[in-house]
Amino acid sequence: MISLSDHDPLLLLLFGIAIDALFGDLPAVFAHVPHPIVLAGRAISFFDRKLNRASRSDRRRRERGIVTVIVLVGVAAGLGLGIDWLCRGSLIGAAVEALVIGILLAQRGLYEHVGAVGAALERGGLPAGREAVRHIVGRDPMRLDEPGVARAAIESLAENFSDGVVAPVFWYLLFGLPGLLAYKMANTLDSMIGHRTLRYRAFGWAAARFDDLLNIAPARLSGLLLVAGAMFARDADAGRGFATMLRDAKKHHSPNAGWPEAAMAGALGLALAGPRDYAEERVEDPWIGTGTPLARPADIGRALRLYALACLLLAGMILGAWLAAHVTQPG
Repeated sequence: MISLSDHDPLLLLLFGIAIDALFGDLPAVFAHVPHPIVLAGRAISFFDRKLNRASRSDRRRRERGIVTVIVLVGVAAGLGLGIDWLCRGSLIGAAVEALVIGILLAQRGLYEHVGAVGAALERGGLPAGREAVRHIVGRDPMRLDEPGVARAAIESLAENFSDGVVAPVFWYLLFGLPGLLAYKMANTLDSMIGHRTLRYRAFGWAAARFDDLLNIAPARLSGLLLVAGAMFARDADAGRGFATMLRDAKKHHSPNAGWPEAAMAGALGLALAGPRDYAEERVEDPWIGTGTPLARPADIGRALRLYALACLLLAGMILGAWLAAHVTQPG
C-alpha cells in the first residue's frame, strides 16, 4: 500500500504539481505573508547593497558576487535539508513538502500572467497590453507595438516554462527539497543581478554563469516537451518545431533560453526574439524561427494551449515513472 508518508518523491511531486495547478500562487495566503521568492529577493538585495559598490573594482565586485552566490545558494540548500528532515516519516510532513513544491512551481501563475497579456490586448488594445506585459518582461514596453507585446508574452512563456516549471521539477527529482530550493535561489539571483549592465556585469557574473549551468538540461528538455506537445495540438507543427529548435536555439544570446523559444517559434510558425529595447540599451539579436514576426493575441492563445499540453506531458511522465516503480512491482 502506497502512502504519502513513505516520502516517495515522485508521488510528492505529483501532489505538488496538482496543488500549483489548482491554487497557483495562493494569493489569499501571500497577501498577508511574504512569498519565499520575495524573501529570497530581499536577501539578494541586502547583499547587493552591501557588496556591490561602485567604488570597488570589477575584480572585487566579481569576487563578492561569487561569495553572494555561494552563501545564498548554500543557505537555501541548507534550509531545504532542514525542511526535508522535519517532513520525513509523517503524513503531515509529506503534505508540507508537497505544499512547498506547489508554492515553488510556477505553471499556473505563468499561464495566468501570459493569458492576461492576451486578454488585455484584445479588450484594451495596445496601451492595456503594454501595461500587462511589463509585469513579465524586462524590456521597455512603451517601445513595443502590438506584435511586439504578443511576441514578448510568448517568449516569456517559453523561457519561463523551463525556468519556472521544468527546472524546479528536474532539480527536485535529483536532490529533493535541497535541490529545489537551491535552484530557486540561483534562478532568483540570475533574474535580479545576472544582467550585462554596468552595475551587474561583474557582481552578477557568477549568478548568470551558475544559472546557465543549472539550466543546461532543463532547457533542452523543455524544448522537447513543447515539440511533443505540438504533436497533440491542432494548430501547431511538431516537425517544424523540432527542426527550428535544432537550427535556431544557438542564435539566442542565452545558451539555454533559445531551446524552448525556438521550439515554440517553430511549432507556432512565428519569428521570436530579434532586435528589442530594454531600459538601458537596444539588443540586436537575430530572429528565431522563419515564420511571421507579426504575432497577434490569438497567437498568445495558441502558445498557452501548447504550454498546457507540455505541462500535462511533464506530469504524465512523472505519473508514468511512479506507476512503473510501484504499480508494476510484483507482490
